[in-house]
Parts: sequence; C-alpha cells; structure tokens
Amino acid sequence: MMALIKGIHHITAIAGNPQANINFYSGILGLRLVKKTINFDAPDVYHFYFGDELGAPGTVFTTFPFTGARKGSKGTGELTYTAFSVGIDSLDYWEERLRKYGVVISDRLTRFGNKLIRFEDHDGMGIELVANDQDDRKGWTYGHIPAEHSILGFFGATLYLTTKDQTAELMTEHMDYQFIGEENGRFRYGTAGKPGDIVDIIVNPDGHRGQQSAGTVHHIAFRTENATTQLQIQQLLWDNGYQTTEVKDRNYFTSIYFRSPGGVLFEIATDEPGFAIDEEEAHLGELLKLPEWAEPSRARIEAQLQKVTLNLEQYD
Repeated sequence: MMALIKGIHHITAIAGNPQANINFYSGILGLRLVKKTINFDAPDVYHFYFGDELGAPGTVFTTFPFTGARKGSKGTGELTYTAFSVGIDSLDYWEERLRKYGVVISDRLTRFGNKLIRFEDHDGMGIELVANDQDDRKGWTYGHIPAEHSILGFFGATLYLTTKDQTAELMTEHMDYQFIGEENGRFRYGTAGKPGDIVDIIVNPDGHRGQQSAGTVHHIAFRTENATTQLQIQQLLWDNGYQTTEVKDRNYFTSIYFRSPGGVLFEIATDEPGFAIDEEEAHLGELLKLPEWAEPSRARIEAQLQKVTLNLEQYD
C-alpha cells in the first residue's frame, strides 16, 4: 500500500513582533520569506512562511506574529524544538554567526550520531541545527550566507509528552511512521528515517504543561501528496477514532487538523499547489497576498497590520 504520509510539511509557531520575526528567520538564519499573508482564522494577524527557494514541503517554518504577545513556556503537550538540517561541516560557521548577533547557543551535542547546536530565537522558540551528510536538498541564500552553509530544510522535531504510547501508536499504525531507535530517553520515529521526516518523543510524566504564546509551536503539519491522499488519511483517522476537522483551503495547500493523544495539534497538508500560484517565483514573499474572501477588506487589513520590511544589509 502506498504511504499516505511522507514526512513533515511545515511547522507553525506563535511569535511576537513581526519585524523582529523577519529579522531573525530571514536576516540571521537566511530562510527565504516565501509568503507574506494573514492568519486565515485571525485576519488581523500576519502569517509568514519561511523556507527554501520555493517553499518546498519539508522546509517551511511559519509564524503567526502577534504584536505585544506575552512569552509562552515550553512544556508537555507541545513540540518544543524544531531542528533544521545543515551540512556536515557547517556548525563552525553557524556558531560564529549566531554569537555575532548575540544568540546564546549550547555546547555541541551529539544525538544518534549527529552533531548539533541548540538555541532560542528572540521569543524563546526552541531551535536546533543538525549537521549531517544525508541531506541532498539545496538550501536557499539571499547571498549574505554562503550557499554551502545554508539551511537545507527541516531535520526533524521534538515532541515533549507525559506519555508516548498512544502518540507512537497513532504515528506508526496510521501515519506511516516507523520506530527508529531510542537514545537517552529520546524515542525516534521516521517515514524514511532521513532529514525532513524525523520526529523524536521525549517523555516526562511529571513535566509541567506548556503555555502556548509567543515562542511556542502552534502545530506540526505532515505531508501528503494531494487532495485524494488527504481524504484517504482523513477516512483512516476517522475509522480509528480520531476526530479531524473538515478539509480547509489554505490557498497554498489544503489541510485537516486533529489533536494527537499527547496534546500536540497535528495537521495533514497537501504538497499541492505550492506558493508560486499567486506570485512569480523570483518575487515570492514581496507583496501581502490575501485569500479571495479577504480582498474586499484589504484596506482595513493593511491599516491594522504593522509595516514590515525585508532588510538584509544589517545581517551581512
């Protein structure tokens, strides 16, 4: 039977100041701002998409920046660290670059044979850079970061839960994930076991519940090929007692959502149609793009949103 889930599609976080958000992810980390739109469920809030050249599934970190939002806290029932993939010889470069801009980084860690560093963005969002030689994707660069050190996309994500069995069952029985191994209390799962599909689970039965706000992840989305496979996975989830939403049109993909047993919000998103449907590839992310239903309110929406710019000169 063909696999319905192909790994991670995108990860969406809650952020604070919109300009600071762009400065960090495009300026410091060098991800391309591939789409500037609104939160379809809260039209007075931006929705930024950061990724590779075209925002390919498996590369896109997205944010809902709420101006003035208080900081949340990491805890159980959440995705606590998003891991990005970089080249095997890139950690020296990233350690120097991050320190240059005042980002506090961890010592080098080793996990399942890969070296990595861990840090937080300005809102407290947990991020890791994992050095590896198993990733053949081409990273994006605006030119201020050397191509050989550019971020290639996601490596994986860490779920922090009070118990793992039900979430592991969901992933391995119904979402095409397989158990890869355990190391120091970290349980690893993957669809093919390569960068872009890794999900780790850490269990702490006595951990405090995470508080969702700026600096925390709102949801993790998993890839499915198209609308047909999305309906197949939706039916499979229904048949096994999971309550998903109806299919929601997000312009650049369609989505269904459901709450995983561990409390993390899961999404299944289609690879199609992608981010180039309403902007030329060379100009992705330059204009505020609105869904058709929001266009009549464009003047009001633009008046409410904080003005932002993509200014990379300060991050050479």
